[in-house]
Amino acid sequence: MDKSLIIKKFKELYKKEPIISRSPGRVNLIGEHTDYNDGFVLPAAVDKEIVFALQKNSSNTVRVFALDLNESGEFFLDNFRRSEGWINYIIGVFAELSKKGVKVEGTDILFSGNVPLGSGMSSSAALECALATGLNYLYNGNLSQIDLALVSQAAEHNFAGVKCGIMDQYASVFGKKNKVIKLDCRTLEHIYYDFDFADYLVLLCDTNVKHTLASSEYNTRRSQCERGVEIIKRKYPNIKNLRDVDIEMIESCKDEMDEIIYKRCRYVIDENNRVEKACEMLEMKNFKAFGELMYKSHEGLRDMYEVSCSELDFLVEETLKHSYVLGARMMGGGFGGCTINLIHKDYVDEFVNIASQKYFDEFKKEMKNYIVRVGDGARIETNN
Repeated sequence: MDKSLIIKKFKELYKKEPIISRSPGRVNLIGEHTDYNDGFVLPAAVDKEIVFALQKNSSNTVRVFALDLNESGEFFLDNFRRSEGWINYIIGVFAELSKKGVKVEGTDILFSGNVPLGSGMSSSAALECALATGLNYLYNGNLSQIDLALVSQAAEHNFAGVKCGIMDQYASVFGKKNKVIKLDCRTLEHIYYDFDFADYLVLLCDTNVKHTLASSEYNTRRSQCERGVEIIKRKYPNIKNLRDVDIEMIESCKDEMDEIIYKRCRYVIDENNRVEKACEMLEMKNFKAFGELMYKSHEGLRDMYEVSCSELDFLVEETLKHSYVLGARMMGGGFGGCTINLIHKDYVDEFVNIASQKYFDEFKKEMKNYIVRVGDGARIETNN
């Protein structure tokens, strides 16, 4: 994303030279709703980002301008209380950095981005990580990459009120060009795999349905998984999370759970297994099998975890009619947002035209689409 307009607007507004920090949105190839269960995920940073311009202002006030919204806000450093709307994310990052010992001061901020809101690419994590990276640099915080990811996650927990796992922020910080990340969400260790799908591209098809249920239902799903763990622990006291539970174990406890708790837990266990298998397929360059695992993931999210919606299901089902699509599934928290599709580069336009028309005919909504490329994670840039 071009930073020249951001710098220009910052100088007009604040009359000083800023530093620039940026952090990307992410896609997740497979491994949905596993991160807060200590499981495995396979995300990648993308070439759509949130960019911050920021500089000290020698006061006790943080002044913020959201360029894309044409809105401003401010708060005081001695008052990190939750507010309303987007500024909560800004307050949260300042508050959590302060807890980590970073001596933040009054700061002037302007930000903009091209991560589509509500698309499942985690614009919130991109915002948090870009700001945390910039403030860590500006105030000589010396925090590590993992510290920055955890600070950003804590901001979302404590100020945005979404008890997200670590995947979004981790991918936004640790992303590398042309690499996907297998992240162990318990140990926070990762392995990079080459993103080498030959002639296939990542196409996101945006339902244009905003996931208004996602935050509340996300927290509900998390509670349901925790309830399942409590039940399984009665028989297997050494387990800590669903990460530790295999199929045989949950089946032996099935009669002690209500159907919903069982379905939620069984999905997470199956999805963790799919991530492991998907990484094997990447190493073998068996892209057909990888795509089939994506379809299985969507089936689980639809039927077992119940976080899909008719629009997402429609778009995934459409891909099954076209041999040039390797795999597809819903991506993100659910109830709207995007499907992620691995599609042959020669047929992207054809598929978009067909799917867009059918989608409009069915739902009377426009289907947006984005080709995304795997890019680098959070970083500071010079103004040159």
